[in-house]
Amino acid sequence: MPNTAVDPELLNQVINADGITALSAIPNDAIHLILSDIPYGIGVEDWDVLHDNTNSAYLGTSPAQLKAGAVFKKRGKPINGWSEADREIPKQYYDWCSRWAGEWLRVLKPGASVFIFAGRRFSHRCIAALEDAGFSFKDMFAWMRQHAPHRAQRVSVVYDRRGDGQNAARWEGWRVGNLRPTFEPVLWFTKPYKIGTTIADNVLTHGVGAFNEAAFLRYESSPDNVLTRGFMSGEPGRHPTQKPITLMQSLIELATQQGQIVLDPFCGSGSTLVAAKLTGRHYIGFEANPQYAQVAKARLNDTNSK
Repeated sequence: MPNTAVDPELLNQVINADGITALSAIPNDAIHLILSDIPYGIGVEDWDVLHDNTNSAYLGTSPAQLKAGAVFKKRGKPINGWSEADREIPKQYYDWCSRWAGEWLRVLKPGASVFIFAGRRFSHRCIAALEDAGFSFKDMFAWMRQHAPHRAQRVSVVYDRRGDGQNAARWEGWRVGNLRPTFEPVLWFTKPYKIGTTIADNVLTHGVGAFNEAAFLRYESSPDNVLTRGFMSGEPGRHPTQKPITLMQSLIELATQQGQIVLDPFCGSGSTLVAAKLTGRHYIGFEANPQYAQVAKARLNDTNSK
């Protein structure tokens, strides 16, 4: 039988360590839930660059972006890329997810859930990586964001700057980019349980596998796969991709019981961990960035932190 006892020194801690290699410290079949807002691979910051195709303009700022302010903080790669090598970026994201997917499967209890916040562009690559590692892809939530800046540039403005008034008028109303990104996907996976048993059997053996609809309805008005919880006053601003604590609480309570263990291998500013603490769960968080690890520790030390 595998050793499922987690080292007590890991429990209820934020550990400043690489969230991929640090998983080796966790025994097999030990974790009840993994809930993580993983890097999306879209170049939000340096830590979100998960490919080797860069150039001098990447993550830079153009004069137009400076004028626009924080909404256009960094220059990302266009979907079409700047070189043929850029076409490999989606595959490189799959490769990155594959580096840790097998370890996630190993540390989870049979029937346990994984909730992953994933970017719209590469979420399918994350799904494929976890399926290839042995996970079952159960469902996808849509988290409806409170605020979503519209970053699509007007084509007519481009032509105006070129002094091309004729085409500026012709292409009035057209934009370059995407529609307003009002939702983010949250991927739901499960670790397969023993063949020949049922979920009801697995719940009795491992304490996971079913979902707590009654608890979920304390956060949402209906048992739909649409999530609406947003930030409370004074909560955001600790991390560029921070998620609301009550949103994390709703997912933790959906899939776990009090006293069980929630793991976040990319814990950032600690929202998952704070949510776990507030709902009476144990937690383990890994964060490679020492600054964010300290932010997470400070939030956990403040039991009233939001």
